Amino acid sequence: MEKSADIEISEQILKVKVGQVKSLAVVVSEETSVYDAVVTMFLEDVGTLFVVQSGGILAGVLSRKDLLKATLGNSEINKTPVSVVMTRMPNIVVCTLEESVYDAARKMIEHQVDALPVVKPLDNSGRLEVVGRISKTNITKLFVELGRGGISSFN
Repeated sequence: MEKSADIEISEQILKVKVGQVKSLAVVVSEETSVYDAVVTMFLEDVGTLFVVQSGGILAGVLSRKDLLKATLGNSEINKTPVSVVMTRMPNIVVCTLEESVYDAARKMIEHQVDALPVVKPLDNSGRLEVVGRISKTNITKLFVELGRGGISSFN
């Protein structure tokens, strides 16, 4: 009995891993001012910044909304560190290099976020090193590439 085309496409999509489509993470340190974070977000043309400690350890996430709330009515954005306004663990949704893009997309939809940090666990302490990002744009590019060349180009 032959597999239906839908099942075959589904199986192929589940094979595409985050590590195959991730992009570079745009990061700032916890001490970065809200003003500098806004400038970085604008210059890097991203909607999410990842806040890291030394060694690239994930400390927080900054969305456009976080920065907008922090700047409204705040004349001290040059002095306010992003650590005051960022989303912290355990409220950060992450993914790994080995995870399927499908699972990453499901997490983004479920948690209503535009991007996820791609992380690598460092040790048993729970610390996570940021090794990339996956965003709605990465997934859209994958979709377009799959339409051009077929799913097999990502295996």
